[in-house]
Amino acid sequence: MKLQRRRFLQLAAGTLALPAVSRVALAQTYPARPVRMIVAFPAGNASDIIARLMAQSLSERLGQQFIVENRPGAGGSIGTEVAVRAAPDGYTLLMSVVTSNAINATYYPNLNYNFVRDIAPVGSIGGSAYVMVVNPQVPAKTLPEFIAYAKANPGKINMASTGNGTPTHVFGELFKVMAGVDLLHVPYSGSFLPDLLGGQVQVVFGPIAQFVDLMQSGKLRAIAVTSTAGQATLPNVPTIAEFVPGYEASVRYGIGAPANTPAGIVDRLNKEINLGLADPKLKARLADLGAVAMPMTSAEFGKVIASETEKWGKVIQMAHLKAG
Repeated sequence: MKLQRRRFLQLAAGTLALPAVSRVALAQTYPARPVRMIVAFPAGNASDIIARLMAQSLSERLGQQFIVENRPGAGGSIGTEVAVRAAPDGYTLLMSVVTSNAINATYYPNLNYNFVRDIAPVGSIGGSAYVMVVNPQVPAKTLPEFIAYAKANPGKINMASTGNGTPTHVFGELFKVMAGVDLLHVPYSGSFLPDLLGGQVQVVFGPIAQFVDLMQSGKLRAIAVTSTAGQATLPNVPTIAEFVPGYEASVRYGIGAPANTPAGIVDRLNKEINLGLADPKLKARLADLGAVAMPMTSAEFGKVIASETEKWGKVIQMAHLKAG
């Protein structure tokens, strides 16, 4: 009787491994119903747009609807927790802004989950550099000139962000530490663009796609990009690393699932994500958003998540950043 009860509890907890044949069969029949994809940021955000592109691709490839559900708040931690707590059956996925999750792991010390432990890496989508832009009233036209200007005016240059602990904030904090400058961080709950264009704030580290038209029209000036390699969309804009050796800050996007999601389902999703990323149309749409497709295995994507979490944890500690 005790043995039967123990076996029942093991089955209920999902601790008994499925035979290999069952895992294959499960993957072949998946998905049998619509799949929800949690986006931990508002509609219209770059991650939301990328999620919808990938959801459409997966829907077409797998013959079931992949439905995007926005659950924004707390720098992405609210939506991530929804995904973490979901059943590990392949029918709830997380559109992960890996960089935000990596930052949150240290920035929010009291999270109810551990991202590296509680999310199974499914597949990488891509990455995108940010660009450092200034209001044209700022006299500096190059990065060395900006650094000199900032050192001559400590604490007097306002740096806007989309909120405390977001990439726009932490990328700027990394620059402050490595360049040895004092910029005044001004977090925004709404759009910072009116104040950036009006000159109330002078500098922002933000997505390239967000600023392309404004840079081309001369309303904003590009100073440098945050990646270690130049960007095709901004061929004449140098990298920060050319003047601040070792600086690198890019946003990584990918798909995760609750831990213990069956390996067969993870493998199938990974295969379909990578095949979708090989589609020239999807690659072009990502490029329009300033993102570069980066297909990889789920194991490789897991290593990216771990390394990003370690890197940004060190930055948070080095810059003495705290939530609240």
